[in-house]
Amino acid sequence: MMQKMIFGRYLPGNSFTHRLDPRSKLVFVFLFIVAVFLANNTVTYAILLVFTLLVIAVSKIRLPFLLGGLKPILFLVVFTLFMHLFLTREGAVLVEWKFIKIYEEGLRQGIYISLRFLILVLMTTVLTLTTSPISITDGVETLLNPLKAVKLPVHELAMMMSIALRFIPTLMDETDKILKAQLARGSDISSGTIQQRIKAVIPLLVPLFVSAFKRAEDLAVAMEVRGYRGGEGRTRFRKLHWQAGDTAVMIVFALLCAVLVYFRA
Repeated sequence: MMQKMIFGRYLPGNSFTHRLDPRSKLVFVFLFIVAVFLANNTVTYAILLVFTLLVIAVSKIRLPFLLGGLKPILFLVVFTLFMHLFLTREGAVLVEWKFIKIYEEGLRQGIYISLRFLILVLMTTVLTLTTSPISITDGVETLLNPLKAVKLPVHELAMMMSIALRFIPTLMDETDKILKAQLARGSDISSGTIQQRIKAVIPLLVPLFVSAFKRAEDLAVAMEVRGYRGGEGRTRFRKLHWQAGDTAVMIVFALLCAVLVYFRA
């Protein structure tokens, strides 16, 4: 499962979304996260879901591939649904069986919050799949450039964000390798009591942390050997260009917000 984890990975392509300026994609996703909270009824959530599916289609990413790579996160979506379903006790009782009661408000809130979570995860994953880590770094650094006036280390922050994003799939692959090695040695973390499972996880975490620190040290040495001293005096090989498509994306987002506001309850 961890090998199929796609969050943080870059999927090369030539779709409309791939060709957009990373700055427009970052601004769009950030504003989209805010706009999601405008939805408060069935119509607005349906609009957001349809819009998200259209973005996935324009990006030329297969939905089964996307959902298959997000299985660990989809578990949290389902967990959120059940938490609201059984813990929210408002409105009329829809289902009553022994000690289990499902209320109308619990069902509604569970669906809405789960959809909100799912839409946010899908949209941010589309961003990482269609934007290389280097482009994300350049986009973040450019957008944060005004903060240099208050002595904020913008270049270093952007670099750290990019490295952290890049290390997500790497650590997932490393975890999968260690897990398979432990299973080959007879370790079992899927059965037994909670205490036994916790003890079985320790042999997995220790080599994972050792590997992560070793990779971080190798990266630091490599950057130092190549003369990396921060962003001062550095030039860019890749120039960012804001094009008509990026402006069109901002216009479409403004129209989306107007539609959401119009259909709000």
